[in-house]
Amino acid sequence: MHVREIMSRNVISIDTGASVIDAIRTMLSHHISGLPVIDRDGALVGILSDGDFIRRVEVGTEKRRGRWLAMLAGTNQVALDFARQHGRKVSQIMSPKPITVEEDTPLEQVVQLMESHGVTRFPVMRDNKLVGMVTRTDFMTAIAKLRLEWSSASGSDDQIRASVVAALAHAPWRPAALNVSVNDGIVSLRGSVQSDNAHKAAIVAVENVAGVKRVEDQLVKITYPPPEDDYGGGDFVSLEEEPSTEDDQPL
Repeated sequence: MHVREIMSRNVISIDTGASVIDAIRTMLSHHISGLPVIDRDGALVGILSDGDFIRRVEVGTEKRRGRWLAMLAGTNQVALDFARQHGRKVSQIMSPKPITVEEDTPLEQVVQLMESHGVTRFPVMRDNKLVGMVTRTDFMTAIAKLRLEWSSASGSDDQIRASVVAALAHAPWRPAALNVSVNDGIVSLRGSVQSDNAHKAAIVAVENVAGVKRVEDQLVKITYPPPEDDYGGGDFVSLEEEPSTEDDQPL
């Protein structure tokens, strides 16, 4: 997926000369945590986020450095901190030259940028013009939409069973001596796993198969490979050839 598929297109921005109070009111009234900052020509010059209000003189949270810490930080950094913590205009407290992404930037690259730079939002540009914003919230919205689409998917029990087997077949944590049966979209799993994390991963993998309504979990944890016939035999080779039948339902 790419940025254009999840970004917010109705971008609310603010001018560099706006007051800090105006910026706060705008963010609160629109329920947003970040604002792109534009100059008189409409060019993107900075970004303002809720994190810029954490260290502020009004609430007594400005940085207080002793003489030696101030020397270590350097005069330039101390001056910058003072301006941001006491500034009255957006231009004085914003983060200049924000990192931007393009509409066709892959989401994987956006995630990498968020993690490496410790930020939660990026302005989206097209031909050097601001056309959107992508934030962590947009990822949540996209996931929720896709999950609804997956949950509405349907298929026969045999199709669902084949998809479940395929989802587990090559996983390094896959259950051993696994038997899978499906009845009206309800998947029953019998077999053995070697850890709690492997158990969780197996259930998650099955729940992510389109058409699965519920998982009946009959997996058990063991610390050694079980005999082949502990759960009626079977492996991933024979499972793929077995149809889902009533006789295969869990006891």
